[in-house]
Amino acid sequence: MKDLIKKFTPAFLLSWYHFLLAFLGAFFYQFPTKKLKVIGVTGTKGKSTVVELGERILEEAGYKVASISSIKFKIGKKEWKNELKMTMPGRFKLQRFLRKALNRGCQYAILEVTSEGILQYRHKFIDFNVAVFTNLSPEHIERHGSFEKYREAKGKLFKQCPKTHIINLDDRNSEYFLQFSAERKLVFSTFRSPTSSGGRTSGIKADNIQELATGISFEIQGVSFNLNLISKFNVENALAAICLALSQDVSLENCKKTLEKVKGIPGRMEIVIRKPFKVIVDYAHTPDSLRKVYETLLSSKSKMICVLGSCGGGRDKWKRPKLGEIAAKYCDEIILTNEDPYDENPLQIINEIEQGILKPKAQSSKLKTFHKILDRREAINKALSSAKPTDTIIITGKGSEPWMCIEKGKKIPWDDRQIVKEEYEKIRNFRT
Repeated sequence: MKDLIKKFTPAFLLSWYHFLLAFLGAFFYQFPTKKLKVIGVTGTKGKSTVVELGERILEEAGYKVASISSIKFKIGKKEWKNELKMTMPGRFKLQRFLRKALNRGCQYAILEVTSEGILQYRHKFIDFNVAVFTNLSPEHIERHGSFEKYREAKGKLFKQCPKTHIINLDDRNSEYFLQFSAERKLVFSTFRSPTSSGGRTSGIKADNIQELATGISFEIQGVSFNLNLISKFNVENALAAICLALSQDVSLENCKKTLEKVKGIPGRMEIVIRKPFKVIVDYAHTPDSLRKVYETLLSSKSKMICVLGSCGGGRDKWKRPKLGEIAAKYCDEIILTNEDPYDENPLQIINEIEQGILKPKAQSSKLKTFHKILDRREAINKALSSAKPTDTIIITGKGSEPWMCIEKGKKIPWDDRQIVKEEYEKIRNFRT
Protein backbone atom coordinates (compact mmCIF):
# COMPACT_ATOMS: atom_id res chain seq x y z
CA MET A 1 0.00 0.00 0.00
CA LYS A 2 2.80 2.40 0.95
CA ASP A 3 4.55 1.81 -2.40
CA LEU A 4 1.28 2.35 -4.31
CA ILE A 5 0.71 5.68 -2.56
CA LYS A 6 4.24 6.78 -3.48
CA LYS A 7 3.76 5.68 -7.08
CA PHE A 8 0.56 7.60 -7.70
CA THR A 9 1.17 10.68 -5.55
CA PRO A 10 2.61 13.70 -7.45
CA ALA A 11 6.23 14.48 -6.54
CA PHE A 12 5.44 17.98 -5.26
CA LEU A 13 2.83 16.58 -2.84
CA LEU A 14 5.32 14.03 -1.52
CA SER A 15 7.86 16.83 -1.02
CA TRP A 16 5.36 18.88 0.96
CA TYR A 17 4.43 15.80 2.98
CA HIS A 18 8.07 15.17 3.94
CA PHE A 19 8.66 18.87 4.67
CA LEU A 20 5.56 19.07 6.86
CA LEU A 21 6.62 15.97 8.81
CA ALA A 22 10.04 17.52 9.38
CA PHE A 23 8.47 20.70 10.75
CA LEU A 24 5.96 18.84 12.93
CA GLY A 25 8.71 16.62 14.35
CA ALA A 26 10.88 19.60 15.26
CA PHE A 27 7.88 21.55 16.60
CA PHE A 28 6.63 18.64 18.72
CA TYR A 29 10.06 18.18 20.32
CA GLN A 30 10.55 21.95 20.70
CA PHE A 31 13.42 22.43 18.23
CA PRO A 32 16.11 20.77 20.38
CA THR A 33 19.03 21.69 18.12
CA LYS A 34 18.73 25.37 19.03
CA LYS A 35 20.60 24.38 22.21
CA LEU A 36 22.80 21.62 20.75
CA LYS A 37 25.91 21.89 18.60
CA VAL A 38 25.10 19.62 15.66
CA ILE A 39 27.71 18.25 13.28
CA GLY A 40 26.52 16.67 10.02
CA VAL A 41 28.77 14.26 8.13
CA THR A 42 27.94 13.49 4.51
CA GLY A 43 29.59 11.81 1.53
CA THR A 44 29.59 8.40 -0.12
CA LYS A 45 32.12 6.59 2.05
CA GLY A 46 33.64 7.02 5.49
CA LYS A 47 30.70 8.72 7.19
CA SER A 48 30.31 6.16 9.98
CA THR A 49 34.05 6.11 10.66
CA VAL A 50 34.24 9.91 10.84
CA VAL A 51 31.24 10.02 13.19
CA GLU A 52 32.85 7.37 15.42
CA LEU A 53 36.27 9.05 15.51
CA GLY A 54 34.86 12.54 15.95
CA GLU A 55 32.62 11.39 18.79
CA ARG A 56 35.53 9.77 20.63
CA ILE A 57 37.76 12.84 20.30
CA LEU A 58 35.09 15.20 21.66
CA GLU A 59 34.33 12.82 24.53
CA GLU A 60 38.02 12.59 25.43
CA ALA A 61 38.09 16.40 25.41
CA GLY A 62 35.43 16.39 28.15
CA TYR A 63 32.21 16.90 26.22
CA LYS A 64 29.05 14.82 26.41
CA VAL A 65 28.20 13.63 22.91
CA ALA A 66 25.30 11.98 21.10
CA SER A 67 25.68 10.38 17.68
CA ILE A 68 23.80 8.55 14.95
CA SER A 69 25.47 6.41 12.30
CA SER A 70 24.67 3.32 10.26
CA ILE A 71 26.46 1.38 13.03
CA LYS A 72 24.85 2.67 16.23
CA PHE A 73 22.94 5.27 18.25
CA LYS A 74 24.66 6.85 21.23
CA ILE A 75 23.66 9.32 23.94
CA GLY A 76 26.44 9.92 26.45
CA LYS A 77 27.59 6.55 27.77
CA LYS A 78 24.53 4.69 26.52
CA GLU A 79 24.76 3.18 23.04
CA TRP A 80 22.72 0.68 21.04
CA LYS A 81 22.88 -0.88 17.59
CA ASN A 82 21.22 0.83 14.66
CA GLU A 83 18.78 -1.91 13.67
CA LEU A 84 16.59 0.29 11.47
CA LYS A 85 18.36 -0.70 8.23
CA MET A 86 18.28 3.06 7.75
CA THR A 87 21.23 5.33 8.47
CA MET A 88 19.26 8.50 9.11
CA PRO A 89 16.01 7.94 11.05
CA GLY A 90 12.68 9.47 10.10
CA ARG A 91 11.82 13.00 11.15
CA PHE A 92 10.01 12.26 14.43
CA LYS A 93 12.54 9.61 15.53
CA LEU A 94 15.41 11.93 14.73
CA GLN A 95 13.96 14.92 16.58
CA ARG A 96 13.03 12.69 19.55
CA PHE A 97 16.61 11.43 19.68
CA LEU A 98 17.96 14.99 19.63
CA ARG A 99 15.55 16.03 22.40
CA LYS A 100 16.70 13.07 24.55
CA ALA A 101 20.33 14.01 23.89
CA LEU A 102 19.68 17.57 25.03
CA ASN A 103 17.70 16.49 28.10
CA ARG A 104 20.53 14.17 29.14
CA GLY A 105 23.07 16.95 29.05
CA CYS A 106 24.76 16.43 25.69
CA GLN A 107 26.53 19.43 24.22
CA TYR A 108 27.14 17.85 20.80
CA ALA A 109 25.26 15.64 18.36
CA ILE A 110 27.12 14.13 15.40
CA LEU A 111 24.89 12.80 12.62
CA GLU A 112 25.41 10.86 9.42
CA VAL A 113 23.46 12.79 6.81
CA THR A 114 22.41 10.74 3.79
CA SER A 115 21.22 11.84 0.36
CA GLU A 116 17.97 9.91 0.88
CA GLY A 117 17.49 11.70 4.19
CA ILE A 118 18.01 15.02 2.46
CA LEU A 119 15.52 14.14 -0.30
CA GLN A 120 12.95 13.47 2.43
CA TYR A 121 13.81 16.68 4.36
CA ARG A 122 15.04 14.79 7.43
CA HIS A 123 17.81 17.39 7.73
CA LYS A 124 15.35 20.28 7.85
CA PHE A 125 14.77 22.23 11.08
CA ILE A 126 18.12 21.03 12.44
CA ASP A 127 20.57 23.84 13.20
CA PHE A 128 23.85 22.45 11.90
CA ASN A 129 27.00 24.09 13.30
CA VAL A 130 29.41 22.03 11.21
CA ALA A 131 29.02 20.23 7.87
CA VAL A 132 31.66 17.65 6.88
CA PHE A 133 32.23 16.33 3.35
CA THR A 134 34.17 13.04 3.13
CA ASN A 135 34.14 12.11 -0.57
CA LEU A 136 31.80 11.43 -3.47
CA SER A 137 31.48 8.62 -6.00
CA PRO A 138 28.49 7.30 -8.00
CA GLU A 139 25.84 5.87 -5.66
CA HIS A 140 22.02 5.88 -5.57
CA ILE A 141 22.03 7.14 -9.15
CA GLU A 142 18.71 5.49 -10.02
CA ARG A 143 17.13 7.16 -6.99
CA HIS A 144 18.44 10.63 -7.81
CA GLY A 145 18.41 10.48 -11.61
CA SER A 146 22.06 11.46 -12.16
CA PHE A 147 25.36 11.87 -10.37
CA GLU A 148 24.94 15.65 -10.50
CA LYS A 149 21.60 15.45 -8.69
CA TYR A 150 23.11 13.08 -6.13
CA ARG A 151 25.88 15.63 -5.51
CA GLU A 152 23.33 18.44 -5.39
CA ALA A 153 21.45 16.59 -2.64
CA LYS A 154 24.63 16.37 -0.57
CA GLY A 155 25.24 20.07 -1.17
CA LYS A 156 21.95 20.99 0.50
CA LEU A 157 23.50 20.17 3.88
CA PHE A 158 26.15 22.85 3.26
CA LYS A 159 23.54 25.37 2.13
CA GLN A 160 21.75 24.82 5.43
CA CYS A 161 24.92 25.19 7.53
CA PRO A 162 26.23 28.78 7.50
CA LYS A 163 28.88 28.35 10.19
CA THR A 164 31.69 25.81 9.56
CA HIS A 165 32.39 23.63 6.52
CA ILE A 166 34.99 20.83 6.48
CA ILE A 167 35.94 19.52 3.05
CA ASN A 168 38.16 16.76 1.66
CA LEU A 169 40.46 18.62 -0.71
CA ASP A 170 41.62 15.33 -2.28
CA ASP A 171 38.18 14.61 -3.72
CA ARG A 172 37.53 15.80 -7.26
CA ASN A 173 34.21 17.31 -6.11
CA SER A 174 35.81 19.51 -3.45
CA GLU A 175 35.43 22.68 -5.54
CA TYR A 176 31.67 22.11 -5.72
CA PHE A 177 31.42 22.02 -1.93
CA LEU A 178 33.85 24.90 -1.45
CA GLN A 179 31.49 27.21 -3.35
CA PHE A 180 28.96 27.31 -0.50
CA SER A 181 29.36 30.26 1.84
CA ALA A 182 30.31 29.74 5.48
CA GLU A 183 31.82 31.72 8.33
CA ARG A 184 34.73 29.28 8.47
CA LYS A 185 36.13 26.65 6.12
CA LEU A 186 38.60 23.89 6.97
CA VAL A 187 40.07 21.52 4.41
CA PHE A 188 42.16 18.39 4.72
CA SER A 189 44.39 16.55 2.27
CA THR A 190 46.92 13.76 1.96
CA PHE A 191 48.90 15.47 -0.81
CA ARG A 192 47.70 19.05 -1.40
CA SER A 193 48.48 22.12 0.64
CA PRO A 194 45.39 23.79 2.16
CA THR A 195 46.42 27.00 0.42
CA SER A 196 45.80 25.30 -2.95
CA SER A 197 42.10 25.93 -2.44
CA GLY A 198 42.64 29.58 -3.35
CA GLY A 199 43.37 31.04 0.07
CA ARG A 200 39.72 30.84 1.10
CA THR A 201 40.36 28.27 3.78
CA SER A 202 42.66 26.95 6.46
CA GLY A 203 43.30 23.30 7.06
CA ILE A 204 45.65 20.38 7.56
CA LYS A 205 47.75 18.08 5.41
CA ALA A 206 49.04 14.62 6.33
CA ASP A 207 52.76 14.10 5.69
CA ASN A 208 54.95 10.99 5.76
CA ILE A 209 52.01 8.62 5.34
CA GLN A 210 52.85 4.97 5.87
CA GLU A 211 50.66 1.90 5.55
CA LEU A 212 51.79 -0.81 7.93
CA ALA A 213 50.54 -4.35 8.57
CA THR A 214 49.04 -3.19 11.86
CA GLY A 215 47.73 0.22 10.82
CA ILE A 216 48.63 3.63 9.41
CA SER A 217 50.94 6.45 10.47
CA PHE A 218 51.27 10.08 9.39
CA GLU A 219 52.29 13.51 10.64
CA ILE A 220 50.36 16.77 10.91
CA GLN A 221 52.33 19.92 11.68
CA GLY A 222 55.05 17.90 13.38
CA VAL A 223 52.66 15.76 15.47
CA SER A 224 52.98 12.01 14.74
CA PHE A 225 49.89 9.82 14.59
CA ASN A 226 50.07 6.01 14.77
CA LEU A 227 46.62 4.51 14.26
CA ASN A 228 45.39 0.93 14.55
CA LEU A 229 43.23 1.35 11.44
CA ILE A 230 44.00 -0.41 8.17
CA SER A 231 44.20 1.29 4.76
CA LYS A 232 45.17 4.68 3.43
CA PHE A 233 41.53 5.73 3.05
CA ASN A 234 41.37 5.77 6.84
CA VAL A 235 43.96 8.54 6.77
CA GLU A 236 41.33 10.71 5.07
CA ASN A 237 38.70 9.64 7.61
CA ALA A 238 41.05 10.48 10.47
CA LEU A 239 41.84 13.87 8.93
CA ALA A 240 38.12 14.65 8.66
CA ALA A 241 37.66 13.80 12.35
CA ILE A 242 40.71 15.86 13.31
CA CYS A 243 39.37 18.87 11.39
CA LEU A 244 36.04 18.39 13.16
CA ALA A 245 37.89 18.51 16.49
CA LEU A 246 40.04 21.50 15.51
CA SER A 247 36.90 23.41 14.56
CA GLN A 248 35.81 22.98 18.20
CA ASP A 249 39.21 24.10 19.55
CA VAL A 250 40.42 20.61 20.48
CA SER A 251 44.20 20.39 20.07
CA LEU A 252 46.15 18.11 17.74
CA GLU A 253 47.77 16.51 20.79
CA ASN A 254 44.35 15.57 22.20
CA CYS A 255 43.35 14.18 18.79
CA LYS A 256 46.49 12.05 18.72
CA LYS A 257 45.88 10.75 22.25
CA THR A 258 42.34 9.66 21.41
CA LEU A 259 42.82 8.26 17.91
CA GLU A 260 45.74 6.08 18.94
CA LYS A 261 43.44 4.30 21.40
CA VAL A 262 40.96 3.29 18.69
CA LYS A 263 41.35 -0.41 17.89
CA GLY A 264 38.94 -0.51 14.95
CA ILE A 265 35.51 0.44 13.63
CA PRO A 266 32.77 -2.25 13.64
CA GLY A 267 32.36 -3.79 10.19
CA ARG A 268 34.86 -1.43 8.56
CA MET A 269 38.00 -3.36 7.56
CA GLU A 270 37.39 -5.35 10.73
CA ILE A 271 39.70 -8.31 11.23
CA VAL A 272 37.50 -11.12 12.57
CA ILE A 273 40.10 -13.93 12.41
CA ARG A 274 43.88 -13.40 12.36
CA LYS A 275 45.22 -16.98 12.31
CA PRO A 276 45.75 -19.42 10.61
CA PHE A 277 44.45 -17.15 7.84
CA LYS A 278 43.04 -13.65 7.95
CA VAL A 279 39.31 -12.93 7.62
CA ILE A 280 38.18 -9.33 7.16
CA VAL A 281 34.63 -7.96 7.04
CA ASP A 282 33.95 -4.63 5.37
CA TYR A 283 30.88 -2.62 4.39
CA ALA A 284 32.22 -1.83 0.87
CA HIS A 285 29.25 -1.88 -1.49
CA THR A 286 30.20 0.59 -4.23
CA PRO A 287 32.73 0.03 -7.04
CA ASP A 288 35.09 2.68 -5.67
CA SER A 289 35.02 1.41 -2.08
CA LEU A 290 35.42 -2.22 -3.21
CA ARG A 291 38.45 -1.31 -5.31
CA LYS A 292 40.09 0.51 -2.41
CA VAL A 293 39.51 -2.40 -0.05
CA TYR A 294 41.04 -4.86 -2.51
CA GLU A 295 44.01 -2.58 -3.22
CA THR A 296 44.69 -2.34 0.50
CA LEU A 297 44.72 -6.12 0.95
CA LEU A 298 46.47 -7.02 -2.30
CA SER A 299 49.66 -9.00 -1.75
CA SER A 300 51.72 -11.15 -4.10
CA LYS A 301 52.34 -13.57 -1.22
CA SER A 302 48.71 -13.99 -0.18
CA LYS A 303 45.84 -15.58 -2.05
CA MET A 304 42.72 -13.41 -1.82
CA ILE A 305 39.33 -15.12 -1.47
CA CYS A 306 36.47 -12.65 -1.95
CA VAL A 307 32.86 -13.13 -0.87
CA LEU A 308 30.51 -10.51 -2.33
CA GLY A 309 27.02 -9.80 -3.53
CA SER A 310 24.93 -6.71 -4.27
CA CYS A 311 21.88 -5.04 -2.82
CA GLY A 312 18.52 -5.56 -4.49
CA GLY A 313 15.28 -3.63 -4.51
CA GLY A 314 16.12 -2.07 -7.87
CA ARG A 315 19.01 -0.14 -6.31
CA ASP A 316 21.93 0.88 -8.51
CA LYS A 317 21.72 -2.07 -10.89
CA TRP A 318 24.39 -0.40 -13.03
CA LYS A 319 27.06 -1.18 -10.45
CA ARG A 320 26.57 -4.96 -10.35
CA PRO A 321 28.74 -5.87 -13.38
CA LYS A 322 31.23 -3.21 -12.21
CA LEU A 323 31.57 -5.01 -8.88
CA GLY A 324 32.21 -8.28 -10.72
CA GLU A 325 34.81 -6.70 -12.98
CA ILE A 326 36.69 -5.21 -10.03
CA ALA A 327 36.58 -8.47 -8.08
CA ALA A 328 37.95 -10.36 -11.10
CA LYS A 329 40.87 -7.95 -11.33
CA TYR A 330 42.00 -8.36 -7.71
CA CYS A 331 40.70 -11.68 -6.35
CA ASP A 332 42.15 -15.16 -6.81
CA GLU A 333 38.84 -16.77 -5.89
CA ILE A 334 35.38 -15.19 -5.94
CA ILE A 335 32.27 -16.48 -4.22
CA LEU A 336 29.15 -14.62 -5.38
CA THR A 337 26.32 -14.77 -2.89
CA ASN A 338 23.14 -13.21 -1.58
CA GLU A 339 23.28 -9.85 0.18
CA ASP A 340 20.02 -7.91 0.60
CA PRO A 341 17.77 -8.99 -2.27
CA TYR A 342 14.58 -7.34 -1.00
CA ASP A 343 11.93 -8.27 -3.60
CA GLU A 344 14.35 -9.00 -6.44
CA ASN A 345 15.36 -12.48 -7.54
CA PRO A 346 18.70 -13.02 -5.74
CA LEU A 347 19.99 -15.34 -8.47
CA GLN A 348 19.34 -12.64 -11.07
CA ILE A 349 21.35 -10.18 -8.97
CA ILE A 350 24.43 -12.39 -8.78
CA ASN A 351 24.08 -13.28 -12.47
CA GLU A 352 24.39 -9.55 -13.23
CA ILE A 353 27.56 -9.39 -11.11
CA GLU A 354 28.85 -12.42 -13.01
CA GLN A 355 28.53 -10.50 -16.30
CA GLY A 356 31.34 -8.23 -15.11
CA ILE A 357 33.52 -11.19 -14.15
CA LEU A 358 33.10 -12.66 -17.62
CA LYS A 359 33.94 -9.46 -19.50
CA PRO A 360 36.83 -9.97 -21.94
CA LYS A 361 39.04 -7.39 -20.20
CA ALA A 362 38.46 -9.17 -16.89
CA GLN A 363 39.88 -12.40 -18.34
CA SER A 364 43.46 -11.14 -18.01
CA SER A 365 42.93 -10.76 -14.27
CA LYS A 366 44.42 -12.89 -11.49
CA LEU A 367 41.12 -14.73 -10.99
CA LYS A 368 41.52 -18.51 -10.95
CA THR A 369 38.03 -19.67 -9.97
CA PHE A 370 34.63 -18.39 -8.92
CA HIS A 371 31.48 -19.90 -7.45
CA LYS A 372 27.85 -18.88 -7.13
CA ILE A 373 26.38 -19.87 -3.76
CA LEU A 374 23.08 -18.20 -2.92
CA ASP A 375 23.10 -19.10 0.78
CA ARG A 376 25.40 -16.49 2.34
CA ARG A 377 26.26 -18.68 5.33
CA GLU A 378 27.21 -21.51 2.98
CA ALA A 379 29.28 -19.08 0.90
CA ILE A 380 31.19 -17.94 3.98
CA ASN A 381 31.73 -21.58 4.97
CA LYS A 382 33.07 -22.31 1.48
CA ALA A 383 35.59 -19.46 1.77
CA LEU A 384 36.75 -20.61 5.20
CA SER A 385 36.99 -24.24 4.10
CA SER A 386 39.11 -23.47 1.05
CA ALA A 387 41.48 -21.02 2.81
CA LYS A 388 45.03 -22.04 3.61
CA PRO A 389 47.54 -20.39 5.99
CA THR A 390 48.63 -16.94 4.72
CA ASP A 391 45.41 -16.60 2.63
CA THR A 392 43.14 -13.57 3.10
CA ILE A 393 39.34 -13.79 3.02
CA ILE A 394 37.47 -10.52 2.51
CA ILE A 395 33.68 -10.47 2.94
CA THR A 396 32.09 -7.27 1.68
CA GLY A 397 28.70 -5.61 1.38
CA LYS A 398 27.18 -5.81 4.85
CA GLY A 399 29.85 -4.95 7.42
CA SER A 400 28.23 -4.84 10.85
CA GLU A 401 24.63 -4.69 9.57
CA PRO A 402 22.30 -6.71 11.85
CA TRP A 403 19.77 -7.79 9.21
CA MET A 404 19.43 -9.36 5.80
CA CYS A 405 16.46 -7.88 3.95
CA ILE A 406 14.39 -10.24 1.83
CA GLU A 407 11.03 -10.28 0.05
CA LYS A 408 7.82 -8.74 1.39
CA GLY A 409 9.65 -6.50 3.84
CA LYS A 410 10.99 -9.37 5.93
CA LYS A 411 14.28 -9.09 7.79
CA ILE A 412 16.46 -12.00 8.91
CA PRO A 413 18.81 -11.44 11.87
CA TRP A 414 22.33 -11.40 10.44
CA ASP A 415 25.89 -10.38 11.23
CA ASP A 416 28.71 -11.38 8.87
CA ARG A 417 31.20 -11.25 11.74
CA GLN A 418 29.21 -13.63 13.92
CA ILE A 419 28.54 -16.00 11.00
CA VAL A 420 32.30 -16.13 10.31
CA LYS A 421 32.99 -17.13 13.93
CA GLU A 422 30.25 -19.76 13.94
CA GLU A 423 31.29 -21.35 10.66
CA TYR A 424 34.96 -21.27 11.59
CA GLU A 425 34.19 -23.16 14.80
CA LYS A 426 32.30 -25.81 12.81
CA ILE A 427 35.25 -26.27 10.44
CA ARG A 428 37.79 -26.35 13.25
CA ASN A 429 35.79 -28.90 15.25
CA PHE A 430 35.30 -31.06 12.15
CA ARG A 431 39.04 -31.04 11.37
CA THR A 432 39.96 -31.97 14.94
